Formats: sequence, C-alpha cells, structure tokens
Amino acid sequence: MSEILLGVGSRVKHPQFGKGVVVQIRSDAYEICFIDHGVRQIMRDYDGLDVFEALETPSDLVTYEKIEKSLVRVLRRFSDVQETVPLGQKWTGGKMILYPGDKTLKEKEIPIDIFFHKIVMVRDRVRVMEQRINASTLTDEEKVDLEQYITRIYGSLTTFNVLFKNKEDQFTGERGGKE
Repeated sequence: MSEILLGVGSRVKHPQFGKGVVVQIRSDAYEICFIDHGVRQIMRDYDGLDVFEALETPSDLVTYEKIEKSLVRVLRRFSDVQETVPLGQKWTGGKMILYPGDKTLKEKEIPIDIFFHKIVMVRDRVRVMEQRINASTLTDEEKVDLEQYITRIYGSLTTFNVLFKNKEDQFTGERGGKE
C-alpha cells in the first residue's frame, strides 16, 4: 500500500473500521472518515487497506499542517502575539529583591513571575526584530551584520536562562548557536 499515494476522496475499506473516504493527507498518515467509526488516522504504510477507488493527489495540494505552519509564521512575524513560556517551578511565588548601593535608599521588591514575563517579552520582541530584518530589503551583508548583534543580545540574556522551565525556551548566544 505504501507505493500508492491516495488523494482526498479516495475510497477504502479497513478490516476493523469498514468503508471510508480519505479526507486529509498528512506527511505520514491519512485521515479517513469511516461510516460507522468517524475520522481515524491511518498510517500511510499500513497494508490492511483495500482501495476501491484511488484518486490522484493534486501536486498543489495544501494540507492542514502546511496551513497551520504558515499561519504560525505569519502571526509571529506580523503580530505582537506572545507565546506562553512556563516559569521553572522552583521560582513560582518567588520574588526578586534589589538592594541599592546607597544604604539610605529602600530596596525594590519585584514578584519573580512579573520579572520573568518582562524577560519573555524582550525575547519575543528581539525575535520579531530578527524576522523583520530577514524580511527587509537590506543587502545580505547588512542582514548578517545585524544578525550578529541579535546573537550577541541573546548571549547577554543567557543569565536569565535559570528562570526557564524548558531548555528550548532559553536564550543562546554566539557559542550556543542562533535561536
């Protein structure tokens, strides 16, 4: 079965789910709507499907996955939408206290979650700036020049990585590679 690429609308029969129609094509599976069992995801290399009518897949087919990825790229590029980044559990409910060098001044107390949110906002805005530079009409040399500054900005922010729960949310600088 893996040799045949079924298109949307292809009619099949599954040994357990019965008759169905391919309603979506994914990179590794088909979504098939079965009469009595609803929509099920069946791996493309599954050999148990009997194909009654195989329809061709148009070469310009756009899948939901491609649309979703494109939409995410557009939203990140053109909006100020911020993703939710979890704070490491050890910091939940914590606070940061800044003591001034001048003992006549009072210390400043900041809830750690508010401070963390500000750091995430800085990261998101640097990412947007990076995307806008890449989409700009600057020369490649000018883009590379600006990208080096952005990489250094990420490097300067690595001190705050201790706040992040997930490693993939952390900042990386010149040594860690680009974000």
